[in-house]
Amino acid sequence: MGDGGALEPDRGRILSVSDDLAGWIADTLGHRPADLADYERALTHGSRSDANYERLEFLGDRVLGLVMAEWLYERFPGEPEGALSKRYNALVTGAVCAEVARGLGVPARLRLGKQARDDGASDSDNVLGDVMEGLLGALYRDAGLEAACGAIRRLWAARITADTSAPQHPKSALQEWAAAHQRKPPVYEIVDRSGPGHAPRFTVKAMIPKLVEALAEGGSKQEAETAAARMLLEKVKSR
Repeated sequence: MGDGGALEPDRGRILSVSDDLAGWIADTLGHRPADLADYERALTHGSRSDANYERLEFLGDRVLGLVMAEWLYERFPGEPEGALSKRYNALVTGAVCAEVARGLGVPARLRLGKQARDDGASDSDNVLGDVMEGLLGALYRDAGLEAACGAIRRLWAARITADTSAPQHPKSALQEWAAAHQRKPPVYEIVDRSGPGHAPRFTVKAMIPKLVEALAEGGSKQEAETAAARMLLEKVKSR
């Protein structure tokens, strides 16, 4: 009997942690879960456990894509497919998902292995973007598409109204500039890759052949290419 009583403080602590997580999910995603398993998994990095966010991220990415596409279709009824695609591509990037995650306080709740934590994974756009999509996947599995849609529309509300006109992706804008000025298409080259697997850093060189080039870094190849294209576009426009 005495041994059983000794377990009570630990049990109370576990219940307290669970209640805290359930409350945080309710506050941030708008739904209080009865089962925390998927949400715990969504917050767990591969350095901590094989039961991590990767499968939920796969699902959440598709949920976010569907909800965002429908939302843009409704919100901008007069825009053609090309303009809607530009808006869509600007809103579902890993960097934007990471910004949303930071705003919700996700970094403090990440479950990381020691090495990943020491390497700064809690502030990695790649990690935080994937975790945000994992949380959306968990919400979808737990409460359905309507709940996921409500959370996404609330969390992305300020971003969808930020641009009155469809934003032009830097790579597309650079491609159009080159065509308009009878130049060869831009070329992108990875010149360096560093950092651990969960928080890589890519250095990309963007070039307009025989004209100008620019170097930029990013947490993914796409992010680095976009940054390099933006810098190169600024250079060619200032010439």
